[in-house]
Amino acid sequence: MANYRRNRAAGGSHFFMVNLRDRRADLLVIEIEARRGAVRAARARHPFHSDAWVVLPDHLHCLWTLPPDDCDFPIRWQMIKALFSRCVSPAEDRRASLVRKRESGIWQRRYWEHTIRDDHDYAAHMDYIHFDPVKHGLAAHAADWPYSSFARCVRLGMYPLDWAPQGGGVAAAGERL
Repeated sequence: MANYRRNRAAGGSHFFMVNLRDRRADLLVIEIEARRGAVRAARARHPFHSDAWVVLPDHLHCLWTLPPDDCDFPIRWQMIKALFSRCVSPAEDRRASLVRKRESGIWQRRYWEHTIRDDHDYAAHMDYIHFDPVKHGLAAHAADWPYSSFARCVRLGMYPLDWAPQGGGVAAAGERL
């Protein structure tokens, strides 16, 4: 089995991409309240600041900043995934190994994370998050997608309501190259 190394920076900001196991599913938007409840419960027990979110049917992206003395984002993801999974029906096609481990089979086991390096990196990932529904053809404009922190960022003066990326696109900040 692979030995995954996580860059744990106390008080750091991190970008995440978390996928459902079935990339054709739309469970994350159908069960949006279950996802919100799981995040609220995890945040109550293990605080973090949500800088940005976007929830698409089969995956989500977010940008968090952890408390100054804390670097344990894996415990937060473990809790969010577990609480969400308890609120929805398990996948119908679970392998025997998932059943033995009492796993729902809803989520991909791993997630992708990136530690934010500087202000430019932070801004690129914020833009990537908010443009993702447009990139996937789910909305014509970032403001049109209801499962995003874009409206909150507009209210805070971080983006204009009619924001569109400069130069015809957003850098592939959240993509594996």
